[in-house]
Amino acid sequence: MSNPMHNPKLDEHPGSNTEKDPVEWVSGDEPMTGAQASYLTTLSEEAGTELPPEDLSKADASIRIDALKEQLGRT
Repeated sequence: MSNPMHNPKLDEHPGSNTEKDPVEWVSGDEPMTGAQASYLTTLSEEAGTELPPEDLSKADASIRIDALKEQLGRT
């Protein structure tokens, strides 16, 4: 059972909630941000791939960014 007085913010080693699968994002269906579009364009040019479509969602842009970074050997 969990302790009703337990505050996870006070845990010495709290679990991370900073990384979430883009398909689980609440705002994942919203249009990609300007920063994502710019970064995707840069990565696409460096990788020699097609430029991204302008109508990508935030989640799809993030997935594509991760794939291009992996292709280019970046973390």
